[in-house]
Amino acid sequence: MRVYLRTFGCRANHYDSETARAMIESSGHVCVGRAEDADVAVFNSCAVTAEAEANLRKAVRRAAREQPALRSVIMGCASGLPDGEGPRSLRALPTVEQLIAGADMPALAEALSLPASSSVARATLQLTTRALLRIQDGCDEHCTFCATTLARGENRSRAADELVAEATRLAEIHPEIVLTGVHIGSYGRDTGSSLGELLARLVREVPLVRFRLSSLEATEIDDRLVDLLTGDATRVAPYLHAPLQSGSDGVLKRMGRYWYTAEGYARAVERLAGAQSTFGLGADLIAGFPGELEADHQRTLALVERLPFTYLHVFPFSLRPGTAAERLPARVSPETADHRARELRALAATKAADYCASRAGGSADVIVVGGAGTAREGITEDYLSVALSDPTLGRGVRFSARLSWNAGRLTAIRNSVAPADVS
Repeated sequence: MRVYLRTFGCRANHYDSETARAMIESSGHVCVGRAEDADVAVFNSCAVTAEAEANLRKAVRRAAREQPALRSVIMGCASGLPDGEGPRSLRALPTVEQLIAGADMPALAEALSLPASSSVARATLQLTTRALLRIQDGCDEHCTFCATTLARGENRSRAADELVAEATRLAEIHPEIVLTGVHIGSYGRDTGSSLGELLARLVREVPLVRFRLSSLEATEIDDRLVDLLTGDATRVAPYLHAPLQSGSDGVLKRMGRYWYTAEGYARAVERLAGAQSTFGLGADLIAGFPGELEADHQRTLALVERLPFTYLHVFPFSLRPGTAAERLPARVSPETADHRARELRALAATKAADYCASRAGGSADVIVVGGAGTAREGITEDYLSVALSDPTLGRGVRFSARLSWNAGRLTAIRNSVAPADVS
């Protein structure tokens, strides 16, 4: 059987696709890169925005045109939501035979007629240079704009012993492991543990590899995580992606993000990143949420200006069916939301450029992640994309470098002193 596997959305989805690929290949089948070469297609879907779902629908229709005999399965978040009836149903898309909620691997194995035992397979070699390790699934919060809780259910933490064993296997090949999930800050709440406890154990028991945390709420960073994130940068990347969504307390309340205020977020971020000369800090922001006034937008701009962000992900508000935001009044026009998003992105670009320039002349722990020849790139510990002075370095090579600022971009120059090399 030839399977075309297409992934949309976040790192957690990409991890699930790597697990699906391992399950398929361990059963003696192959994954192919084009729908026209496949017997079956598996689409791992995202539901975070209307655009993400629209992209899924386009991809399914395109694959059906390329291979009319295709049998398609949709898994992930979009297929975990109520599907309804009629032409908007995912089941109504051409070639789609089954919908599988979330990352239900036993259900996917059954849909693909694979042995039930194959659903426990985990990828020891992932297609990406930096490996993903999903530590939990689900979310216990109920943000009014988010459909993920509806699709993924409550927080469920994986066993620490299982995660250490999987990380040990991944570290044999991958130079960095990214801890991911739907809400990783809730790891361990259902088992009497914590994210800080897990990360400390991984650092202690899985040597050499660099660990990185994916999206994490700023107010969930305890003392242990502060120590890990500001300690040995060769083991835990000095990096945090902390969703902010808005700099207005009134908007945060309407979003259902009751556990922090704008000032509380700022204090948490400044405690962690404020005193560090090398620290990557990112955030998600939603522009044009229902009820957002120009004054709210200005508060968000002021907070972004104040904090040491090195990049931002900015999204105009996207209404998701079934969420509480459907019932909120005072909708913001798409034109206004787009304008506010552009203002935030422009400010983010300025801050990103300033931070990159400040890193010139400094050192970095670089991993070669992609490209070819002169286009090959690296990722630093603080999540900067850098050009390489030596284009012959192979994908996955990890090395100590000095950073140079040329033509508006950082270039990593490999240090010649052997003891500094971390590859």
